Amino acid sequence: MMSEFQYHEDYIRNSRGVELFACRWIPSSFPKALVFLCHGYGMECSDSMRECGIRLASAGYAVFGMDYEGHGRSMGSRCYIKKFENIVNDCYDYYTSICAQGEYMEKGRFLYGESMGGAVTLLLHKKDPSFWNGAVLVAPMCKISEKVKPHPVVINLLTRVEEMIPKWKIVPTKNVINVAFKDLAKREEVKNNKLIYQDKPRLKTALEMLRTSMNLEDSLDEITMPFFVLHGEADIVTDPEISKALYEKASSRDKTLKLYPGMWHALTSGEPDNNVDLVFADITSWLDRRTADPASLTVTPVRATTTASVERVIVTSNGKRRAKRSYLNLLCGLNGGRLVPRSSGAM
Repeated sequence: MMSEFQYHEDYIRNSRGVELFACRWIPSSFPKALVFLCHGYGMECSDSMRECGIRLASAGYAVFGMDYEGHGRSMGSRCYIKKFENIVNDCYDYYTSICAQGEYMEKGRFLYGESMGGAVTLLLHKKDPSFWNGAVLVAPMCKISEKVKPHPVVINLLTRVEEMIPKWKIVPTKNVINVAFKDLAKREEVKNNKLIYQDKPRLKTALEMLRTSMNLEDSLDEITMPFFVLHGEADIVTDPEISKALYEKASSRDKTLKLYPGMWHALTSGEPDNNVDLVFADITSWLDRRTADPASLTVTPVRATTTASVERVIVTSNGKRRAKRSYLNLLCGLNGGRLVPRSSGAM
């Protein structure tokens, strides 16, 4: 039987002063562990990853999401990634501030990354290798598939003008939504979601993603945390072969790989319902096995300095925003935001 949960939205400010949207799904019972979402390129958490939040919270996990700068409801130039490390640092600052809150300090911490979020997840692990207890990697971006990557000549030309026209939407790519979402109704739903970026990639964004994936591909042996990597065998957005390489090359002692015949890129949101049910059953089973004995999870203390740059932003009734005290000292942070009770029937 699935438990009830509450959904909450909030705003925070990153170290560069940019306002970011954050959300969470909290089970009514004491959570088994914490799960931190890292969404894909052009996507966001509150809508496109809502199903994930609901399912994991219903299974007893406290789930936290944040829209990257320029993504979803967060501020910033739409889908402009000046430095990929900015995304990683923002996630690290906010997610470690959650882990520092009183009721969560002793809880296991798991990362959950989809597509480009898989790259964010792996880089979060490399930033602080002993901090996270494991990760779920859904079709992770460790390499851009040759089927959608621009020609090397094009890449070379774009690199030469990268600093002159970083925000230009000139990168020639295929429509990723059409090749990522198999279910036609779900594909149309994504296309109608105004929070999702659907224009051409900006020049610097595309090059940052390309460089990040190439660097990860060359350093897969540095991954040491437990992980479960899932990939559709018919995925032409991120290459299933690199998930195989991650599984083979990673130094992790606890690692699991599952390939799904015939499935596409969007395993948790773009497949027919029966396929989505199968994928989430595998994910929750993997998490449940690693949280069944809380004493077996080693929880690394949070360094107070890691969360100093995260500020909470209060949205007033007239729509104006003002900063509040450090998120680290806010504890649960539910006052002043939108708290929506949900039950398993909401699914």
